[in-house]
Amino acid sequence: MKKIIYILSIILFVSISSQAQTASQTDNSTTQVKFIKTYPNPAITIVNIEFQKGYNRFYSLQILNSLGKKMYMAKSIPTSFSIDLRKEKFYRGIYIYQLLDRKGAIIESGKILVVD
Repeated sequence: MKKIIYILSIILFVSISSQAQTASQTDNSTTQVKFIKTYPNPAITIVNIEFQKGYNRFYSLQILNSLGKKMYMAKSIPTSFSIDLRKEKFYRGIYIYQLLDRKGAIIESGKILVVD
């Protein structure tokens, strides 16, 4: 009898913890709001970057290549601007943009695909 109660309590504990993990994962995915819109993506010569909402003039934007090397950095960025990919020597590949706050914490990140 003790073994049955022990087994049932383990099953109950596992089922409750798995439901709690599922609930927390769905809550996080629905509350994520994008600050930045990049277009066209994939890009050939120019990529446009716009703030959707929540703009703060103290934000900075950095773009890293697939190896993690910083390719572009902009501080005190305007609400919308363009980057000339040929002038900045962006070659074919996937680049990661990161929106940073004043302290350097990443607020948002995303991908930009550059094609020829």
